[in-house]
Amino acid sequence: MSGLQAIRYTRGKLEVLDQLRLPHEHHYDLVSTSEEAFDCIKSMRVRGAPAIAIVAALALGVELYNGNCTASSAEETLSYIDSRLDYLKLSRPTAVDLGNAIAHLEDVIRSDQVTGKDGIIEAYIAAAEEIFRKDTKTNISIGEHGRDWLLDHAPAGVQSAEGKLSVLTHCNTGSLATSGHGTALGIIRSLHAGGHLHHAFCTETRPYNQGSRLTAFELVYENIPSTLITDSMAGALFATRKSADHIAAVIVGADRVVRNGDTANKVGTYALAVLARHHGIRFMVAAPTTSIDLQTETGASIKIEERKAEELTQISGAVVGPDGAVDVSRTERVATAHQGIGVWNPAFDVTPAALIDAIVTERGVVVKGQDGLFDFKDIMPERWAQVVQ
Repeated sequence: MSGLQAIRYTRGKLEVLDQLRLPHEHHYDLVSTSEEAFDCIKSMRVRGAPAIAIVAALALGVELYNGNCTASSAEETLSYIDSRLDYLKLSRPTAVDLGNAIAHLEDVIRSDQVTGKDGIIEAYIAAAEEIFRKDTKTNISIGEHGRDWLLDHAPAGVQSAEGKLSVLTHCNTGSLATSGHGTALGIIRSLHAGGHLHHAFCTETRPYNQGSRLTAFELVYENIPSTLITDSMAGALFATRKSADHIAAVIVGADRVVRNGDTANKVGTYALAVLARHHGIRFMVAAPTTSIDLQTETGASIKIEERKAEELTQISGAVVGPDGAVDVSRTERVATAHQGIGVWNPAFDVTPAALIDAIVTERGVVVKGQDGLFDFKDIMPERWAQVVQ
């Protein structure tokens, strides 16, 4: 299990690793209010669908624990919590984990066993803490299920002489995006821990560079054999790397998986799925069941967040001195394009279910049936019955 922690929490205190300063500097922001959590999420100092949900849930818990709610009745307390959760939900609209966590928290505080202002607050804090605790266990299960499925279903002829596999991942889905271990990167960690990984490739993930800043950092930190490529090199990698370096699978995370299996993930994922299909490479989505949205039937209905133009036309980072040393005390922002150019900057794209071979959850791996469709009924029977039937 990785020693990296994006989120540090004790009751009444929440600290969030500022991922904009990585990989050169470790700095934790103290997050004590919903406003601070909103800013932390919106600015992408914390990112990754599970981590976003955890930070939002715990931040309001800290706020409640520290007495920020001045309501005098149970009804007013419920109204206060609802309004704060509605506000937090607006921080990142595409990631469904946040919405699912909020719906769960709203149900918990309205349980028949919860009474009075103090009872509501205690129930909320306990439920938020449970979301945090369960996430790590979920990620380890995803890692094990994904590892086992890939070992059984890797394309023929891609293993190294030792029977190991190489994979590619996109964006960051590791400890920095979750409470620990990770989802897609968790599968890679599990492959490596079991002696089954030959090499991991990661894309830089433009325009925000989560792959080069964060995934590359995690891979090096874990001593996992790895190589960084630009997003546009993936096709060449798939076509030219032979034998032991041939790619067995592309493994990605998910911000939202809808009922038919269409998946929203970091922009660039769709292109990788098309390339993987052309080259006979497995395409795997790693997603906790909290990322599965049964209410949305197809990817056409997913709201895609668009971000500011400067993320594409400018870049910032620590200054590299003449001797090649990185000076973390000096950060510069530079232009990478003409500042007058029009920009379209969607944060995510949607990969059609037809291009996905497996969706790995903590409850098992879901593959398409004979009808070519994903069916989540068996791994989510209660939610399926509530929403679909």
